[in-house]
Amino acid sequence: MMKMRIAFIASALVLLLATTAFAHFGMLIPDTDELSQDKRTVNLTLSFSHPFELAGMELEKPNEFFVVANNEQKTDLLGTLKEIKVMGHTAWETSFTAKEPGLYAFVFDPVPYKEDAENNYIRHITKVVVDAYGEGEEWNKPLGLKTEIVPLTRPFGNYAGNVFQGIVMLDGKAAPYTRVEVEFYNKDGKRTAPNDRMVTQEVVADGNGVFTFACPWAGWWGFAGLNADATPYEGRELELGAVIWVEMK
Repeated sequence: MMKMRIAFIASALVLLLATTAFAHFGMLIPDTDELSQDKRTVNLTLSFSHPFELAGMELEKPNEFFVVANNEQKTDLLGTLKEIKVMGHTAWETSFTAKEPGLYAFVFDPVPYKEDAENNYIRHITKVVVDAYGEGEEWNKPLGLKTEIVPLTRPFGNYAGNVFQGIVMLDGKAAPYTRVEVEFYNKDGKRTAPNDRMVTQEVVADGNGVFTFACPWAGWWGFAGLNADATPYEGRELELGAVIWVEMK
């Protein structure tokens, strides 16, 4: 009887921890989603966190960090990163000056993060899109990443309350019925959730990998389409996250 009670308590504790766990997000936040003659340089911060709760985690220097201009020219930016602290943990920052008008997609691919609480590793391939001089076109083209969200809503120049829609891609194909976690970057800490289940929103993509979410507040919103890699990483499941950040104004 005592063993049964211990087992029950342990199971209940695991369930409690599972239901109160917050979503992980790779974060790639620029100080603007629009470059102009008055502001030609974008400053970017790379981190890993629970963005609504402002609970940070360590982000090792990524395996890759680059920018793709106009869906064509890829430029390595890894060497430009400078180590900083975000939410009390290791993060990175850099700046980039757009010399030509166009569309600039910034991407980092991290070293997989060991998450003992979920007995897995997490690899969130994270991107954000910046429009330079009003010439950002063909923003709905895939970049050919291992996994990514291809926008169906323009990923810049949006109002709060707009719908964001995208396609979750995995290995170059649409990933049907993917679970997509959505979270608001509560940067100033002014937003509060009435309960834990309201911290992270969830939607499921349809049979074509398409999901839709309406963003109620101004600020940065993160979308993470989650799938398990077919190949484990160091003996554990590898969570592949297709992450994109979009600002609502």
